[in-house]
Amino acid sequence: MTDKALDETRIKELIKPALVELLQEHKDLLYNLVAEIVEDYALAQAIKEGEQTPKVSREKVIRALE
Repeated sequence: MTDKALDETRIKELIKPALVELLQEHKDLLYNLVAEIVEDYALAQAIKEGEQTPKVSREKVIRALE
């Protein structure tokens, strides 16, 4: 095995437990990250869908919001 392979193996051995510990201690961070990703995806889908619908006037939008 080369020195590079040993270094990669050692790095993996160090990173895996640190990552597991981070995720266990900070589940809220992971939850918030996933929630942001889902929200961004849903917004992108809504924008794409909206681009396929007919345009409406500003007045109609304001009336609908009131």
